[in-house]
Amino acid sequence: MHDSKKIDYSLDTADTSAPHSALDNAAIISAYRRWANVYDRVFGGVSAPGRKRAVAAVNALAGTRVLEVGVGTGLALPHYGADKRVTGIDLSPDMLAKARDRVARDEITTVEALLEANAEETGLPTGSFDIAVAMFVASVVPNPRKLMQEMRRVVKPGGHLLLVNHFQAESGLRLLAEKTLAPASRKLGWHPDFAMDSILSREDLRRASRSSVPPFGLFTLVQLTND
Repeated sequence: MHDSKKIDYSLDTADTSAPHSALDNAAIISAYRRWANVYDRVFGGVSAPGRKRAVAAVNALAGTRVLEVGVGTGLALPHYGADKRVTGIDLSPDMLAKARDRVARDEITTVEALLEANAEETGLPTGSFDIAVAMFVASVVPNPRKLMQEMRRVVKPGGHLLLVNHFQAESGLRLLAEKTLAPASRKLGWHPDFAMDSILSREDLRRASRSSVPPFGLFTLVQLTND
């Protein structure tokens, strides 16, 4: 049961490093229409360690019902354990078409559904999943805090929330590069200057498990219990 003292995470907005170039759903769909045919070749290699690390963490958790938010072309789908039952959602119909082709081609039996849905308002039943995982999605959605709230809603109490993402560097040349690329967010389809506190509340940051992911620690895996 949830504690009767409800925490409104939407009120904790101390994200002073939040990205400044707004994305919207139309921009995201347009960007990933361009990326769909080349996404695996351009990003599949560099993102593979993060995806495999996130799915390995999912496979190690109790519970079978998994929601993959932002399933994209389905690069992670072959790696889920045989006991998992995966529902994948994505806003881009072009990316979903690639994911469906992958499931059919590779005869992936762990996938129950691939649905076109908004990650911030999925329309899925409350508490219907044991685990929700978002891989390289947090810096894509228009409102990251809404993404986190929706993941909390669809995962049952005591379930698990996982994110793997690129987060803005604190200093150095990488930070400079991220800030330089930030104005191109709409064409890229994601925020290069995405800070961790853009999606995680202060309480989340306090209790989250975080681990660096190759290559070069460019990505971070975050795990939380849905309390």
